[in-house]
Amino acid sequence: MADADDIRRLALALPETVERDHHGLPSFRVGGKIFCTLRRDPPLMMVRLDGEDQRNLCEAYPALIEPVPGYWGRKGSTFVAYDRRDEALLGSLLRLAWSGVAPRRLRPPG
Repeated sequence: MADADDIRRLALALPETVERDHHGLPSFRVGGKIFCTLRRDPPLMMVRLDGEDQRNLCEAYPALIEPVPGYWGRKGSTFVAYDRRDEALLGSLLRLAWSGVAPRRLRPPG
């Protein structure tokens, strides 16, 4: 299972990602846009997904992946209980969130 240091390593491995503070939480950004924030207690990361991906992932991983309550959840902000997931899934979620905000020049073609 993954911990906060694993999330940090995976996020910072994505092209041009930087870590900045966001209201006391570590956030990971590309092109100035947040794609992930990290909480240690409880161990949750927030990733920003499009609506369809959010719905599909919440259905596939109930109780592990869920929309953030309220307005931000309706805009794609999604909580992931990272301490109960393996690195492969977490890396995929981070790449998906990263690709949703990364400048076009950084995204793979297709």
